[in-house]
Amino acid sequence: MMTEEFWKSWLAFWIVGGIPGLLAVAGIAYSLYLSRCHLDAIKDALKNSRYIYLWGPSLGKRGLLWSLYEIAKIAGMVVWPRADIHIGNVNPVDLENFPPHLKRHLIVNITLMLTSLAWMAAVAVLLKFK
Repeated sequence: MMTEEFWKSWLAFWIVGGIPGLLAVAGIAYSLYLSRCHLDAIKDALKNSRYIYLWGPSLGKRGLLWSLYEIAKIAGMVVWPRADIHIGNVNPVDLENFPPHLKRHLIVNITLMLTSLAWMAAVAVLLKFK
C-alpha cells in the first residue's frame, strides 16, 4: 500500500496522468503523421489487397477520426496479418513485398498504442488499490 502523502505528490500526478496521456497524444500524432505523409505509399504497397481495393479511393479523405481508424486497421493488418489473410482482406504477396521502412513505422505506431494502453491499465490497478 502507498501512503496518502504519495498520492498528493507531483510524482503520483505524472505517473497516473502525465505519462499515459503523453503516450496517447504521441500515438495520435504519429498516426496522423502516417495518414498524411505515408498513406499513399502504404496503399501502393498493398494494391492487390481487397481492403485497399474496396476502401482505397476514400482512405485519408473522410476526416480526422476515420484517418486514425484507417491507420490502426492497416497497421493491424500488416503487423498481425494471419486473421486478415484468412478473411481475405490482405494479399500475402503484398505482405511479403511490403517495404521494411513502412512496416517499421506501423510497428512503432502499434507499440505506442499498446504501451499507452498497458500503462493506463496499470494506473487503473494502482488506483483501485489506493
